[in-house]
Amino acid sequence: MGENNSGTEVPANQTIYINNLNEKIKLDELKKTLHAMFSQFGKVLDVLAFKTLKHKGQAWVVFEDVSSATNAIRQMQSFPFYDKPMKIQYAKTKSDIIAKADGTFVPRERRKRHEEKGKKRKEQQDAIQAGMGLNPAYPGAYGGAPPLSQIPYPGGVKSMVPEAPAPPNNILFVQNLPHEATSVMLQMLFCQYPGFKEVRMVEAKPGIAFVEYENEMQSSMAMQNLQAFKVTPQNSMLITYAKK
Repeated sequence: MGENNSGTEVPANQTIYINNLNEKIKLDELKKTLHAMFSQFGKVLDVLAFKTLKHKGQAWVVFEDVSSATNAIRQMQSFPFYDKPMKIQYAKTKSDIIAKADGTFVPRERRKRHEEKGKKRKEQQDAIQAGMGLNPAYPGAYGGAPPLSQIPYPGGVKSMVPEAPAPPNNILFVQNLPHEATSVMLQMLFCQYPGFKEVRMVEAKPGIAFVEYENEMQSSMAMQNLQAFKVTPQNSMLITYAKK
């Protein structure tokens, strides 16, 4: 079933093929979670998965470049995704994948790529500036989630100086999450770093979460690696230490 081609080596390319996925996960959640997880290796242009019996438990992730795909295979091979170890290899060809999706992904992908190139750098700068200008103790700061670039900086230039952030501790406060983010999706991202204990989301306040580690060194490492990580093209995570 699918891509395994015994005896012939598939050349490196920017699309990876994943199988042995948990078939109970809803297609929409599966695609969002894979997109969030694999974005750490480079820009993900598309995630494809299909309802048909023939394609169950499988997905394709299309990166912008081959080196991202190579890193993803090396680092995520056998990663326990929804309790099943992922099996990852290069896809046979990118065109097979696009054809399987009836060709509909091509124009959207090109359009998205063109729009996002210019936005990417600006969003990252906005995330850093807005993050510094907002009080991390206020959980609703990003709750309503207008894009970061539209959030006015309170108090103009002065607000670039952070207001007494919480001292480093083992719990992280994560803001600017998309409303569809789930605790499982966040767990997949944060459990890659040692000492991970749990993710806590606040139902009444979508867009925020608390992530607990065993100690502050471990929480700091996760913060450094995932700061400004784009869960979706519009949502760069803002991570601070939680106020205790």
